[in-house]
Amino acid sequence: MPGPEGPTERLIDKRDFDANRPLLQDADAEGSNGDWSPELGRSRPVSHYSRRSGRSHRGIGSDDGLLSDVVDGILERDRRKMHKEVVRVISFAWGVVTCLGAGSITAFSLYGHLLLTRLRYTQLQVNVVSIAAEIAMYLLVPLFGYLCDRYGPSPLALFSGIAFGVGYLLAAIAYKSGPPAEAGGSGWPFWVMVVAFIAIGMATSCMYLAAVATCAKNYGRGKHKGIMLAIPIAAFGLSGMWQSQIGTYVLYERNADGRHGDLDVFRYFVFLALLLLVTGIIGTFALRIVDDDEERYIDETVEELERSGLLEESDFFRPLSEVRAAVEYGTFPDGNDDESMTLSEQEREERRREKEREEEERQKKNWLLNYETRIFVQDPTMWWLAAGFFLVTGPGESYINNLGTIIPTLTPPSYAAEAPPPAGLPSTHVTIIALTSTIARLLTGSLSDFFAPAATHLFPPIPENARHRPATPHDSRLTISRMAFLLPSALLLSLGYLILSTPLPLKEPSIFHLTTALVGFGYGSAFSLAPIIISVVWGVENFATNWGIVAMMPALGAALWGVVYSCAYQNAIDAGTGFGSPDGQCHGWKCYGFWALGCTASVWIAIVAWLAAWKGWKKKGVIV
Repeated sequence: MPGPEGPTERLIDKRDFDANRPLLQDADAEGSNGDWSPELGRSRPVSHYSRRSGRSHRGIGSDDGLLSDVVDGILERDRRKMHKEVVRVISFAWGVVTCLGAGSITAFSLYGHLLLTRLRYTQLQVNVVSIAAEIAMYLLVPLFGYLCDRYGPSPLALFSGIAFGVGYLLAAIAYKSGPPAEAGGSGWPFWVMVVAFIAIGMATSCMYLAAVATCAKNYGRGKHKGIMLAIPIAAFGLSGMWQSQIGTYVLYERNADGRHGDLDVFRYFVFLALLLLVTGIIGTFALRIVDDDEERYIDETVEELERSGLLEESDFFRPLSEVRAAVEYGTFPDGNDDESMTLSEQEREERRREKEREEEERQKKNWLLNYETRIFVQDPTMWWLAAGFFLVTGPGESYINNLGTIIPTLTPPSYAAEAPPPAGLPSTHVTIIALTSTIARLLTGSLSDFFAPAATHLFPPIPENARHRPATPHDSRLTISRMAFLLPSALLLSLGYLILSTPLPLKEPSIFHLTTALVGFGYGSAFSLAPIIISVVWGVENFATNWGIVAMMPALGAALWGVVYSCAYQNAIDAGTGFGSPDGQCHGWKCYGFWALGCTASVWIAIVAWLAAWKGWKKKGVIV
């Protein structure tokens, strides 16, 4: 209808597209607030947008305003996308930095022999300290993984920093106090050192898991998920290398003649306490999982399970928002009620719907994670994988913890005490293990990404008629299963133990460096490929919990093989066949030989267990 100054446009409300309803009758009144358009010869209302109500009152002719809103929307979308990428990159970078510090326990052999000589601990007591740290580090991983999956990595990072600070400071003071009373001294009792390393073990687990879970969930379904997991895991192995070098060449004691002496264990522990405390505090804010990625993984898995028919009758996946709205709040208001609703009521309604959506998403996430955990522990192939991991990592942990006492066993009693041991310094072997382990993790992670076939997960369950259907090749590249990398690495690991079990290291102690390199490579490959395989077979939604369950195995293995080594070592001294020296150290093959043979057999059995797991995955149609 024309106005006093020419034809005016009528505003069209969102509910006025019904042909049976008249357009708003107050357009003429609003037209008086508009701008005069000489080109159109009519009054044009000023376009505006109410952020609180979320409704647009733009006129039909406001093309510039509409285009501006579209551009603003695109810019806002790009800004959010860029922000997510920045968060993802920063979290990955700090995850790598975190892992570079978290593996301090891998340098235990740097000072293990000093606990034997300076604090007068027995070999069994030294192993009890390391075993306590291993058990605390691995047995609680499922609990920490459960908390990480549900509450994020930040709480774990903060706890790990505090636990590291307390643990290493307590260990430093206990070491400074000297030998305990039962060893003829006046220092703190032995159990204080055990408690300190329990805290260190727990902190190691939390810090490592927070960093690796962040990287896994932010990049878990990308093209390069293997290398993105391998890098922080490799950094964990490198931590022992650079920390041992700092201890050997910076934080060392000076002899009376001014020459380079042993590690200053007190200063070394204080250094680690401060370093890891700061790392954990920063990780509380820097380690972030991009929420959209995690929610998308969960939603996709739920949809796949619904399509598979497993959730067809589940009451949980009914539209809860509609049910609650109908029961608690009644039906939504119609158009007339909406016009009369105040802005505060609209805000309350929007806030109620948002809380309801968050509650539904939380329940859906918890249900899915619990469901996947139950399926994971009921899968026989998981237990074959875990058994192999137990049989491989147990000897590896025992080897790393006892390097400092194996080296003197290869040193003849007549060898000059002031000369460096012919088998090499403990710090040298810690560095070799760190380097070879890092190379193995990066190499297997990157090569498995490049050569591994396209993965198929256990979720949703693969239909029986599709399990043996040949996959349609999408390219002609060579594909190699990840298990084809894991099994040869285990063979190399067993070769290292086999060389140690022969008389060769006693005749040529320098060959012990080859044993360390082979053990480091095989050990690193196992710790790189096992979590990658878990993420491939069982997905990343519940990765921290699933990996935590399997990661318990090294604790049991380290305890078993640590006790075996300690008993063999002590028995060789007691029987007089180990050439015991006045400082309580053992020399000769019987100090370690039977233990090395047992480690070799353990790895061979692990290979058989992994072959059984691989066969089970092939039977289920899962491509690894």
